[in-house]
Amino acid sequence: MPLSHVLAPVDFSEKSECAARYAAALQKRFGGRITLLHVLPPPHYEFGAMEVGGSVLEELFRSRAEQARKDLDAFLADELPPGSVDRLLLEGDPAAKIVKTAHDLGVSLIVMPTHGYGTFRRFILGSVTAKVLHDADCPVWTGVHMEAVRVEDVRLEKVAVGVDLRSESERTLMWARRFAQEAGASLALVHVMPALAGAPGEPADPEWQERMEAAAREEIRSMLGRLGWEAPVITGSGEVPETVCRLAQDWGADLLVIGRGSASGVLGRLRAHAYSIIRQSHCPVVSV
Repeated sequence: MPLSHVLAPVDFSEKSECAARYAAALQKRFGGRITLLHVLPPPHYEFGAMEVGGSVLEELFRSRAEQARKDLDAFLADELPPGSVDRLLLEGDPAAKIVKTAHDLGVSLIVMPTHGYGTFRRFILGSVTAKVLHDADCPVWTGVHMEAVRVEDVRLEKVAVGVDLRSESERTLMWARRFAQEAGASLALVHVMPALAGAPGEPADPEWQERMEAAAREEIRSMLGRLGWEAPVITGSGEVPETVCRLAQDWGADLLVIGRGSASGVLGRLRAHAYSIIRQSHCPVVSV
């Protein structure tokens, strides 16, 4: 922060167009630059199953690269500010190149769609996006509803941030607060406790659940007090991904910020609930 440089990988699909429009909306709000990146898979990725000679394979790939350059140069050329957009064409594994480019350029944010489609989109996270979420050091902005959007329609009035009271939550909270301040948006904290199970054959004690939620709210308020901040605290109980998304939607969030956890440990960088939250959120999600 601030968002001085946004990387937007594109594959010329409608969803990547919408992701690029989100990047343009951020550039309009925060300034800075946008890098549009298209990665051409190596020849053996695209043509490996074809029985063609080496020279023919090279010609096929050269033709594909020339077309990709034309497509990239024309990509949203009438919508994106020309003086603030770089267009980069690379060859290699798409996820690896996206992560490396983000690191090399020192970008503030990667903006890309999930590529979940149709009836099954809540269960699908594109493999490239999943790898980028797992490996990238910078925050990643994504979501299943990044579609049919215009730059002028992108709203950034309410930012919800999911906190789980682990030590890593502070980084997520700091990013969300800075973003909300820069965007002139309201900020609310969302915390969800898994629903408590009662004894076998008995329902959970609702009073105990309420006391646990009250204790969580108090702990969050104490943390905010130490930081000298004020923000609404929204708590609930239930299945974490569904409840986080529901509470954020009920509050009217335009953006949901969550943590991806540490790069170490058996769960890797992306904690267990992050994929599900991204798939189910009604609004874009930034994973920090």
